[in-house]
Amino acid sequence: MTITAIAWINLVRLFRDRTNIFFVIIFPIVLITVFGLSFGSGFSPRLGVTGGDGPQAAKLVAALERSGQMRVERVGSEAEAREGVERGRLAAALLIPAGYDRALTSFTPVTVPYVSRNEPNALQLGAAVRSVVSQVTMPARAAAYVRDGSFGDLVARAEAASVPGITVASSTTGTAAIPRSVSSFDIAATSQLLLFIFLTSMTGAAALIETRRLGVSRRMYATPASSGRILLGEAAGRVGVALLQGLIIMVGSGLLFGVRWGDPLGAAALLLAFSLVGGGAAMLVGAAMRTEQQAVSVGLLLGLGLAAIGGTMAPLDMFSDTMRQIAHVTPHAWALDGFAELLRRDGTIADILPQLGVLAGYAAVFFALGSWRLRAALTR
Repeated sequence: MTITAIAWINLVRLFRDRTNIFFVIIFPIVLITVFGLSFGSGFSPRLGVTGGDGPQAAKLVAALERSGQMRVERVGSEAEAREGVERGRLAAALLIPAGYDRALTSFTPVTVPYVSRNEPNALQLGAAVRSVVSQVTMPARAAAYVRDGSFGDLVARAEAASVPGITVASSTTGTAAIPRSVSSFDIAATSQLLLFIFLTSMTGAAALIETRRLGVSRRMYATPASSGRILLGEAAGRVGVALLQGLIIMVGSGLLFGVRWGDPLGAAALLLAFSLVGGGAAMLVGAAMRTEQQAVSVGLLLGLGLAAIGGTMAPLDMFSDTMRQIAHVTPHAWALDGFAELLRRDGTIADILPQLGVLAGYAAVFFALGSWRLRAALTR
């Protein structure tokens, strides 16, 4: 029995369970999509606009479109707009009344309803919409205040008027922690890559216990294969699972969202190093636990707990100095530092040698303890 045969069996057993296909392939891509859209500066919320066919209404809609803060979509009716908001297809809707132009030209107050869900994106969009409406209707409101002449002449005079204003000058101090070239999808993909590699490895440790429970281990020992080859095969199986999921996330996010991983050699080295860490940790947990239920429980606890502490659920930039030091007790923080060097500072594999060294140290310790404990568990 060869090392590759044992590793291949572990991969086959992983995907034989159909639920693993969802958690290994689909779920990480879904989370990258959600986080990328939620925090991406390039994402424009959809604003439904209904009614108002006159020139003043058209001017308002054109101003909303030019603002660049939203994606305006014409909607056929008020009921359709409200349904779009309720179902989440639209972030909000602006319901321009049918008599909007007539009210403005006759100097009559008019109300433009804004419909949205009670969500952060919709509330921010509401502020942007109110700002645009206020700016566009300012000449009409000035005309209504004067009322000395026709509406068109008064609006033209208001628009041509030059009123002294206040100019606010802004400047930026220091260097941005995250360059503009790094998108929200880049950040989301990096964190989800590390989260799922480690989490899947830890929960997959139950396969080692199942191997012992079903007597597969005893049958392997009955073959001419040495204990060392068997241990190497099991280790290769754990690392193979981690590597496969990492490649799926890297390639999938790159094709779907244009995620950049920096220097290819450096990114591949980080993926391999962290896969070794995840494989070693899985081997240690699988050898130390007695039942599959224990392995899954401990794996979930450690996988999610270390991920949260290590910065894969909230960026390390948001951590305090003390928490950042604590985060670097985990391998996740070191891997994140490595990817940050590749993405934010265009580093190469030479620039991430310290991070690779630390990850290699974690992997060596985990595999040493896991091999020692698994050998004892298989031979007793």
